[in-house]
Amino acid sequence: MRMKHIQTREEKIVFGFQLTLLASFVLAVGGIIVWIVHLIRLSHELQDIPSISIGISIVAIPVFLVLLGVFNYVFWGMLLHQE
Repeated sequence: MRMKHIQTREEKIVFGFQLTLLASFVLAVGGIIVWIVHLIRLSHELQDIPSISIGISIVAIPVFLVLLGVFNYVFWGMLLHQE
């Protein structure tokens, strides 16, 4: 398991874009989770029935966390096993 050494300028630019894509996906999933938690807190503050918010969050948060895990696994697997 060794990472290929980046040599050319173009490879550095591509690697930078790849890291930017990874960071933006992490931020997007984090933002979605924060938004869902905010909806649950807001429904509690407004004394609303939070069943819909909790129902959505029970499904959505694990799905987004699994997608984030798969994305990270594929990203680092491809990066570490380059030929």
